[in-house]
Amino acid sequence: MASERTGVYPGTFDPITSGHLEVVRRSLRLVDRLVIGPAINIGKGPLFSLEERMDIIKDDIEDFSQADKDRIQVVPFEGLLIHFAREVGASVIIRGLRAVSDFEYEIQMANMNARMEPNVETIFLMASDRHQFIASSLVKDIARLGGDTSQFVSSKVFKRLKAKFGHS
Repeated sequence: MASERTGVYPGTFDPITSGHLEVVRRSLRLVDRLVIGPAINIGKGPLFSLEERMDIIKDDIEDFSQADKDRIQVVPFEGLLIHFAREVGASVIIRGLRAVSDFEYEIQMANMNARMEPNVETIFLMASDRHQFIASSLVKDIARLGGDTSQFVSSKVFKRLKAKFGHS
């Protein structure tokens, strides 16, 4: 039997959106084990703490089948993504693309990672048309201003956003 293919799906996930969950589901068709890596990136000034983001991710994947949940790990990381990929034994880095504007940055990152670790491939998954425009930063802005984010995030995340911003 061939060796297990491990993929890593990194991001800030502040918060995880329906678009992120779509990438997770699609990634599970490509890899045997998926490591979701919330970045410890204080520079971005996350709304949710690392612990909250990890809890939110775990809560959202709780709705997946048991077989899929058994193949997912949530492991935070700090530093270079390529080092994290090596650490978890990943042969694949999975990146979601929403729009052409994401592509330039992502291709630069993929090329740099390939130079540092030629045995790790980067796979880009294009967001479906219903998730193309969803960005965590926009979701937070809408929630901060009292708007309805329920169509962009799970009901669990929706409740957390409302609590975070004090909206009933």
